[in-house]
Amino acid sequence: MGIVRCDVTVSLDGCMAAAGQSLENPMGEGGMRTMAWHASEPDASPFTGNPTGAFVMGRNMFGPDRGEWDLSWYGWWGEEPPYHAPVYVLSHYAREPLPMKGGTTFHFVTDGIEAALEQARKAADAGDVQIAGGASTVRQYLRAGLLDELVLHVAPVTVGGGERPLDQVGALDFDLVDVASGPAVTHLKYRPTR
Repeated sequence: MGIVRCDVTVSLDGCMAAAGQSLENPMGEGGMRTMAWHASEPDASPFTGNPTGAFVMGRNMFGPDRGEWDLSWYGWWGEEPPYHAPVYVLSHYAREPLPMKGGTTFHFVTDGIEAALEQARKAADAGDVQIAGGASTVRQYLRAGLLDELVLHVAPVTVGGGERPLDQVGALDFDLVDVASGPAVTHLKYRPTR
C-alpha cells in the first residue's frame, strides 16, 4: 500500500501562492516566480517513490469560482491535465465526475477530507495518494495527522505574503529524511513524527 504525501513548491517566505489570486494570476501576483525551477529541473522532485495513484486537491486549486459550479470550467490545465490519475476535489457543492484526456478524472467530494482520502486510497490501489494543494487543503491534512510525507521545494524568492501551507497547523514535529539542492531550488523531504 502506498503512502499519503504532499509534494509542493513554496517561496522562501513559505507561500504556495502569492496574494492576489485571480483567473489571470492563479498563483497570485508574482507567484509563478516560485515555479521557475521547473525550467532547469523539469523532472520535478528528485525524491522518487511509489507512483502516484490518485490526487486530492481543494476547490481553489481546481478553479477560481466559488458557490455553485460554473459547469463550463474544466480546470486551469486545458483538455489534458498533468495528473493522469483520478483527482478528488474537495468542495461544498456536488458536481458530476469530469473525465478528461490522458486518464485524469476529477471527482468532487462534498463530505470532507477523510472521505476524499478514503476514495483516493481505493483508487490508488498500491500507489501513493498525493495531496496536491492548495495551502488550505495541505493544512487540513497536516492538522488531521493524515500525511505520511511532506516534500517542500523551496524556491529562492519571496512573494511578500499569500497562502502558506504551514500556517495554523499547530505544533508538529518532523524528521528531515532527505535534502537535495540546485541553483534554483532546495528540496526537503520530511516525515511527521507521531
